[in-house]
Amino acid sequence: MKDTVLKNRPDYFDKYIEILNKELVPAMGCTEPIALAYCGAKAREVLGIKPEHVTVYASGNIIKNVKSVVIPNSNGKKGIEIAVALGVLFGDAGKKLEVLAAISEEQKDDLEKEMQSMPITVKALETTHALDIEVHLFAGADEVVVRVCDTHTGIVLIRKNDSVIFEKQISDEVEDTENEDPLNVSDIFTFAETVDLTEVKEIIERQINYNLAISKEGMTNNYGARIGQIVGMRDDSVRTMALARTAAASDARMGGCEKPVVINSGSGNQGITTSIPVIVYGEYYKKSHEEILRALLLSNLLTLHLKSGIGRLSSYCGAVSAGVGAGAGIAYLLTKDLRTVNHTIVNAIAISSGIVCDGAKASCAAKIVMAVESGILGFEMFLQGSQLRAGEGLVSKGVENTIHNISKLGHEGMKETDAKIIEIMTGEK
Repeated sequence: MKDTVLKNRPDYFDKYIEILNKELVPAMGCTEPIALAYCGAKAREVLGIKPEHVTVYASGNIIKNVKSVVIPNSNGKKGIEIAVALGVLFGDAGKKLEVLAAISEEQKDDLEKEMQSMPITVKALETTHALDIEVHLFAGADEVVVRVCDTHTGIVLIRKNDSVIFEKQISDEVEDTENEDPLNVSDIFTFAETVDLTEVKEIIERQINYNLAISKEGMTNNYGARIGQIVGMRDDSVRTMALARTAAASDARMGGCEKPVVINSGSGNQGITTSIPVIVYGEYYKKSHEEILRALLLSNLLTLHLKSGIGRLSSYCGAVSAGVGAGAGIAYLLTKDLRTVNHTIVNAIAISSGIVCDGAKASCAAKIVMAVESGILGFEMFLQGSQLRAGEGLVSKGVENTIHNISKLGHEGMKETDAKIIEIMTGEK
């Protein structure tokens, strides 16, 4: 591939590199229970001793996403109480989203015994923020409160008794997330095609190594509903390999695998979905390492762009955005053409924009199959001269306008859907 690095690069390149460094980080386990564990570990760090009892306040989306997913280093257990207890008892807050990575076999075996002397109460948190957690630890006359809000490690309050140790002001109003998004498809394309790879290579190569490793784990061993293995039985086409290996990574992650993944938009499943299909297609078509890295830059940034207007947690399945990102990454990998990327995005959005999120669990791997299938189909449609046009459903003229429509749907239009999903899942009438 010829050298396309720009000598006078645009100013937004630095911002894009900052975004990649912030967002593409390792996490072990589903990020919602890990956020609970991190919050608990930080509170224990401040308290200094094992608490006598714990109260956890969690937003509806946290409750939804923790209910059915296996937590790493828990001996196959699920639930808010387990996530918080692991963090409080054995977690290392300094490791952030890998807070539970260093738990020993002995500590796993001691978990239930330790929890017997540390009652944990879980309560719903009334909040306008989809991602919102408060952990209260009590020991004697002492109370420590740690609150995480909006991002999985975004601490906004640390308080011990009446002393506020740290506080970050946040708005109680629901923010217009789209106004904060510096990304657009045209600039993402230019960045992916021309940035000096020495500035981003380490970030993307870590994603390749981590996410392929957990994919191999899911294809080799039995996790969850074994979606990846089942899809892999179809045939040996590149499409099937992409679907199977991506789903297998989610099978393992949702099934409590202790291997870390590199996340996207706060989600391991989205990090898996936006990366593995691109890697599989790159390997199959014998693309150079540089071409694969550049395609992954595009798929990752596009997924972040699609998710930024929706929010980190929503009733709109995040795998859909990541599947669109993967389809666009494959389109870039095989054509290097912006027009093809644009139409792939629009087609893919129109195909699969109705998948809802009903929490993290084994079926996420199956939804990922559908999302990646839509991304690949969106690309193949345009290669055959077929496209979905403005005025057809949520499609508007121009890729950014269509993305904006999906942002409004996921962020504003599906709030009642989200509330109903949570009501159904928690058994409320």
